[in-house]
Amino acid sequence: MSQTTFIIRPTPPFRLDLTAWALRRRPQNLIDRWDGTTYRRVVVLNDKAYEVAVSQTGELGAILSVRINREGPHPGATQAIKQAVESSLGIRVDLQDFYRLAQRDAKLTPLADRFRGMKPPRFFSVFEGLVNGIACQQLSLSAGIQLLNRLAQSFGLAIRTGNSLGYAFPRPLDLAHVRPDALRKLGFNFQKARAIIEISRAIVEGRLDLAGLKKQNDEEALRRLMQLRGVGRWTAELTLLRGMGRWHIFPLGDQGARNRLARWLHLRKPLDAAHAQRLLMRWEPYGGLIYFHMLMTGLDEAGYLKGRSGKPC
Repeated sequence: MSQTTFIIRPTPPFRLDLTAWALRRRPQNLIDRWDGTTYRRVVVLNDKAYEVAVSQTGELGAILSVRINREGPHPGATQAIKQAVESSLGIRVDLQDFYRLAQRDAKLTPLADRFRGMKPPRFFSVFEGLVNGIACQQLSLSAGIQLLNRLAQSFGLAIRTGNSLGYAFPRPLDLAHVRPDALRKLGFNFQKARAIIEISRAIVEGRLDLAGLKKQNDEEALRRLMQLRGVGRWTAELTLLRGMGRWHIFPLGDQGARNRLARWLHLRKPLDAAHAQRLLMRWEPYGGLIYFHMLMTGLDEAGYLKGRSGKPC
């Protein structure tokens, strides 16, 4: 096992702990791992698995130390992994305008201060964002993440580092020729299994270019995604937010997020999507950031963020 280490200086303020939690969402997540000091993830390049370990160091946490573990040398991997880490952890996202808005908004100020340094994360591919959305449909987030864990353990490339075995999120080519029954054994219903396999096969055969959707505007991208089997508006919006980094999008179909928004605003009645959209106009174009802050509020209330330390750099 060989190692490569390099550093990244994130755009301040940055909190690795909060950003890692916004990405992983639940402590049982086996794909995006966080042990209190280090974020770990297995990535795949050219059919080879690499474990990436990121920790925050330096005075006031101003440096991210990134370690790559791999079996044997692979030229060019370091730069590709650096770009992937910067994108996934939002390292270059500048939130100064958002914080200035928060300072002028008495309601938003304490929320932004509470999670200052959290950057909006994104999955390592649009495909991963789309499969996350499909897996979590009509389930609790905990149940959806358990499905994704099983998917990674069954079909993702793995790498062993010491006593730890890490799993990469499956690629389209890993799932394109899987039979629906194989996914049903993991807990997916037939509709979800069929949707994931069909999307994977369309990508492998060149009939679907998810990366190309990044060039389209929101409505065009949403419309194309919603043409896919098993993809409704909520899944499509989640893909734009978490898969493409469109931080202005609040997935309005997320009932849990709407409920937390209603509680935060001290509303007596539940919010429907239309009412939530009207309320969110107050913080345009930061609907996605509000969504992540609602997520973090839920994680904090559940006690997952207890014991976090450090200050934003």
